[in-house]
Amino acid sequence: MDFRKIFQFIPEVRKPEEKKLSFNVKLKWTLIVLASFFILANVPLFGLSNNALERFKYLAIILGTDFGSIISLGIGPIVMASVILQLLTGSGILHIDTTNPEGRKFFQGIQRLLTFFFIVFEAMIYVLMQGLQAAPGLAPLLILQLILGGLAIFYMDDLTTKWGFGSGVSLFIGAGASWQLITSAFQFMNQQGRNCLLDFTNTACPGKVFVVVQAIINKYPIELISAAGAIIVTALIFMIVIWVQSLKVEVPLSYGRLRGYSVKWPLAFFYTSNMPVILTAALLVSFQVFGGVIETAAAPCLIEGGECAGLAKIASSLGFLGHFVNGQPVSGLAFWMGSSNLLELTIRGGFLPRYLLQGLTHVLFYVLLSTIFSVFWVKTSGMDAKTQAHKIAASGLQIAGFRQDERVLESILERYIMPLTVMGGIAIGILASITNLMGALISGTAILLVIMIFFQFYQNIVQQHQTDMNPAFRKFMK
Repeated sequence: MDFRKIFQFIPEVRKPEEKKLSFNVKLKWTLIVLASFFILANVPLFGLSNNALERFKYLAIILGTDFGSIISLGIGPIVMASVILQLLTGSGILHIDTTNPEGRKFFQGIQRLLTFFFIVFEAMIYVLMQGLQAAPGLAPLLILQLILGGLAIFYMDDLTTKWGFGSGVSLFIGAGASWQLITSAFQFMNQQGRNCLLDFTNTACPGKVFVVVQAIINKYPIELISAAGAIIVTALIFMIVIWVQSLKVEVPLSYGRLRGYSVKWPLAFFYTSNMPVILTAALLVSFQVFGGVIETAAAPCLIEGGECAGLAKIASSLGFLGHFVNGQPVSGLAFWMGSSNLLELTIRGGFLPRYLLQGLTHVLFYVLLSTIFSVFWVKTSGMDAKTQAHKIAASGLQIAGFRQDERVLESILERYIMPLTVMGGIAIGILASITNLMGALISGTAILLVIMIFFQFYQNIVQQHQTDMNPAFRKFMK
């Protein structure tokens, strides 16, 4: 089957006619997508009678979603399609030459098809496995709404990539996590809907900043240490990640046709930015979400003790994924891949040796997967030494002190790019997993992503100003 013929019928966001969009245009479309995301996150699914995924609300940040809304699928289908396609190409099962425009176009077309497949597949799984339980007779309508929401996220991501700053995947995660971070620190409405500021002494506040103040007033040392610890850990994470973000290798470049003109091309220590940890976290989250959904589907037949039929039978055979209590995995693969707040457990006296072992396996999974995804991302996204050397040579720039030869550029860049790719993948895996285990105002992975995502947006904005001001640099960035 010639997939290229199918690609012609897939709608996609039109690319801008201008080779370089202005700052105001990019800002406008980024804000439009961001506002649309928050609006859709507050549109509830019609016909939803029960939301078993609500217990996984802490995982919704990584998926860029709000379970129970029309965008309940979030970025899950996009990430899963990317992961599978990178595994196929990286292992050599699928041969696609992404170093030329035709190969990249074919790669992107296959990725769109996989994304559409996972949108439909996950929508059906969520409803049929009763993660999102439909009212009687409304299951097809619920599935249709999830598909439409998944398509909306996909095209908003495409719109951001072509017309805005960065990618929609990063924008959705950053926006959701930032909002959760603010509410975790300063939330004053409790679960009963009462405003704790109106009766500050007697009504417990959920926001950690208010918890600290209340603990001091009421002399609750454990609550004080716990809340203050979360705030301190969050501040430390901010400082460490901001410092690591500043680490880079600068390659001196000179412009052959303009004597005396030179630039320094930075190679960040986190060369692949936040993509490895996004893919890793989304993959681990998918295991936990599907494990919980499968357990929910298998529960009735397991309680009855009879033969399970259909989907429930399949679900019962996949019980090794884990067992959940109040949304938290307590056994199985989901538990050993997941994490527990070791700081909180130690403060409250609930620390057990199994949690330390779980922490070690969690770090191992994060480091291994982040490194693999970091290498795959470089190979498939045009960030490898060969593609970058071709880009530099085409712009008329060259390595200072060397002749203008693309092979020389490639050999020099190869000394830096692959080591940075591997070391950056390992480092970001360690940082993400350790912060997950230490506990912050929100999950460690989410807060790490917030910092990196908005640092990346800041860099894109600065880069946009540089290309607007310097014609030679604008040509290089095309």
